[in-house]
Amino acid sequence: MKKPIYPLEQVLKVKQDRVKKAEKVVEEKKRALEIEEEKLKKVQEERDLVFQHHSDKLAQLRKAMDEGTTSDEVLQMKAYLKVVKQKLAKEEEKVKAQKEQVKIAERNLEEAKQNLKKKRIEEEKIHFHKEDWVKEMKKELAKEEAKEQDEIGQVLYESKRKRKRSRS
Repeated sequence: MKKPIYPLEQVLKVKQDRVKKAEKVVEEKKRALEIEEEKLKKVQEERDLVFQHHSDKLAQLRKAMDEGTTSDEVLQMKAYLKVVKQKLAKEEEKVKAQKEQVKIAERNLEEAKQNLKKKRIEEEKIHFHKEDWVKEMKKELAKEEAKEQDEIGQVLYESKRKRKRSRS
């Protein structure tokens, strides 16, 4: 007897394909998060350099004031320090903006993981249904085979009985 084909095989394949696609999306989102985190690290390093430069210039100004320099030099140093402070503020904004990008990438990754989880559950449901269906089909086949064996046995018994009657 021909082995029956699972009626939802195509659905199972579609669900498996969706799981694979969702896995790829999760990997892409992980890579995107890594890229955003790397950008954040670079922006923080740049900010730290500007902060260090600001600290150095502030220390230089204090030292110059302690040593007693001309007021023109002090004003010039203060003006430069103001420019460095503005640059530091810009770098802080870049860090803040990049942190927001990292948060967005983290949310996207989390959404992709949730979607993957949902797709896997859908696939598992179909897979479990297939297992149950296969068990049921095996039972049905066993019943049919037993019925056929009974019929064959009955036919053999009847033919032997008829032969015995015809001989007697």
